Amino acid sequence: MKFFDDLRNLDRNNIGGWPKSVKVFFTVLVFAVIVFFGWYLHVSNQQDSLTSLMGKEVQLKQEFAQKQAKAVNLEALQQQLDEMKDMLRQLLRQLPSKTEMPELLVDVSQAALSAGLETELFQPGSETPKDFYAEQPIKLKMIGTYHQFGTFISDVASLPRVVILTMHDVSLTPLHAPAKGAEPAANEQLVLQGTVKTYRYLDDSETSEADKKPAHGKARGRK
Repeated sequence: MKFFDDLRNLDRNNIGGWPKSVKVFFTVLVFAVIVFFGWYLHVSNQQDSLTSLMGKEVQLKQEFAQKQAKAVNLEALQQQLDEMKDMLRQLLRQLPSKTEMPELLVDVSQAALSAGLETELFQPGSETPKDFYAEQPIKLKMIGTYHQFGTFISDVASLPRVVILTMHDVSLTPLHAPAKGAEPAANEQLVLQGTVKTYRYLDDSETSEADKKPAHGKARGRK
């Protein structure tokens, strides 16, 4: 064909004298190469960015739908939160107050005495305020039978105020080590020793004071 003959007979030193068909061919070829590299170096990166943005768009739409659902139910959720706070306050009011704690500790000690337990140690410690309550540790050592300890727990549970006793490092061991192979007797003397914690609620004035203390501490730290 004449076109291929023209390609074979091209004079590289005389580009201006090339046939028109050859000039058109190389012009189209150069344009195609420029378009290809332009797409490869520029457009392909934009396509990757577009794909990433499309994925982010889907994520943002999901987050928007979730937040919109929360916003629609915000009033109902706020009402539920207020109701839960009221319930919490009512439950806390069932715990002993600051003025009732000394009498409560006496009642717990009397409950142990009436159950027949021998109290060798009943030592209340200092209170530790928390967010909305205060805990008071009590070191104790009591001696009695299994049934006497059961009576003591029952008597504490029947006190007018709700009494919560949590055990910390408390052990219940026989007073005398049983003989090897012997079964423990029902009236065997046991030793209850360790620390229990009881709790009371903080009134409004104590709660506000507890909230102010950290703020003062931070202010001093900045000076």
